[in-house]
Amino acid sequence: MSAIPDPPRQFNLSAYYLDRNLEEGRAGKTCVISEGRRVTYGELHERVCRLTAALRAGGLTAEERVLIVLPDGIPFVETWLAVLRAGGVFAMVNPLLKAKDYRYYLRYTKARALVTTRDVLAELGDAARQSPYLRQVLVVGGGEPGFTSYEGAIEEADPALGAVEETGPDDLAGWLFTSGSTGEPKACVHLQRDFYYSTETYAMQVAGYREEDICLSVPKLFFGYATGTNLMFPMRVGATIVLFPERSTADAIFDQIEAHRPTFLTSVPTLINNMLRSPRCEGADLSSLRLCLSAGEALPEHLYREWMERTGVEILDGIGSAEMFHIYISNRPGEVRPGSLGRIVPGYEAEIIDAEGKPVPDGEPGRLRIRGGSTALCYWGAKASSVETFQGDACTTGDIFRRDAEGYYYYVGRADDLLKVSGIWVSPLEIENCLLEHPAVAEVCVVGREDDAGMTKPLAYVVPAAGFEGSDELARTLKDHLQGRLALHKYPRWFEWCSGLPKNDRGKVDRKQLRRAATEPGSPA
Repeated sequence: MSAIPDPPRQFNLSAYYLDRNLEEGRAGKTCVISEGRRVTYGELHERVCRLTAALRAGGLTAEERVLIVLPDGIPFVETWLAVLRAGGVFAMVNPLLKAKDYRYYLRYTKARALVTTRDVLAELGDAARQSPYLRQVLVVGGGEPGFTSYEGAIEEADPALGAVEETGPDDLAGWLFTSGSTGEPKACVHLQRDFYYSTETYAMQVAGYREEDICLSVPKLFFGYATGTNLMFPMRVGATIVLFPERSTADAIFDQIEAHRPTFLTSVPTLINNMLRSPRCEGADLSSLRLCLSAGEALPEHLYREWMERTGVEILDGIGSAEMFHIYISNRPGEVRPGSLGRIVPGYEAEIIDAEGKPVPDGEPGRLRIRGGSTALCYWGAKASSVETFQGDACTTGDIFRRDAEGYYYYVGRADDLLKVSGIWVSPLEIENCLLEHPAVAEVCVVGREDDAGMTKPLAYVVPAAGFEGSDELARTLKDHLQGRLALHKYPRWFEWCSGLPKNDRGKVDRKQLRRAATEPGSPA
């Protein structure tokens, strides 16, 4: 591993990301642009100090959880920094969830404070009122009986009472939730040092953030991928962050690029595809961009090549996880290998292992085991899963990879997504990537379904591209396309035509929902 200096014995992430910018002379520089507002580092610092004092006045003490349920915007940034400044532990969730989800998160986190917005209270309000743990609820927009106005709390607080809590590198800092692909979301418990470690490795040594960067993100800040790339990492170098609360559509991203001329775009494969299919793509001026990031799902090679042909902007595809906080395998500027997820990030080590935990030779698939200084302590309240996944600073993932002789890693799929067809393990990703090469396919997800004999065969859920309609003829066309590209047993036995694929709250295709649909009685075969 590359040597990463240990943080000092007295260390708080709020000071590391925010206060350093004042010390380095950036008090007057714009930190956040959102909904027509520009906030400088100096202005942000004062408001964070006030909010820290307000949280303390509400009873928050060290290492207590604060549930953040906010859209992207200035209050999110202020809250995230203030929770850490007070010595608290942040837990961030999607502001577009339903009441049952919020009841789960409040019960699971036992949060002592909640920061949300008035628009969310229709789903969240009752659960917040009924929580036996909450001491304080701050509402952006205010005006709700029984809750405290966020703006009022900031205005009334004394910034002198918002000093940084004297935390250390091994104090608790944040909970990052898994996507819940096999059950309820679990929280990965992270220390102060974990976020520092990923910043000093991936952000500084691979992505290469610069002070002059203007950063824009497709995924929202509650998702750890975006919390890193569009909050922590830009602030580490004194860059500028662009935030917008609306849903991330291709049109919204084109609008933000036109308005703010970002240099750094955090994206996901689905939005890269949607931008390429948009009629605005040809005429869009993307010349301000110097780099694009992609994660969440592996980026198909044909999408990378098409993006490069259209824009000339490199995409650094990589993989990270809530268990490790952020990206630990990534392509590098000037060294992108299309179709791969790149090489190991400095400061991390990886090996690909078989079912017995032994390393496999290059070229052979196996589970990825990653080791580094950002590994979570555990899954909260899930000892058995924690023991299975975490071994000190190592994390044994559920991801299947292969590595080539030059150290580039290729994603095969999740272990629980693989299909055993005709006695042979099949990666749905391989089938999906082949289908995506055909112009008639906009999106696709492959899952398993049992035939009349009880044997598992591939089923393809396909969103036809504009100008095409799902039909038996299109199914035959797609099977012809696969000829010579895939072995016969990998061909989809069935095609289901969809107007869109279900997504989870992180923008990934919800395979769990599609697997359920494939096994429902009466589902066409």
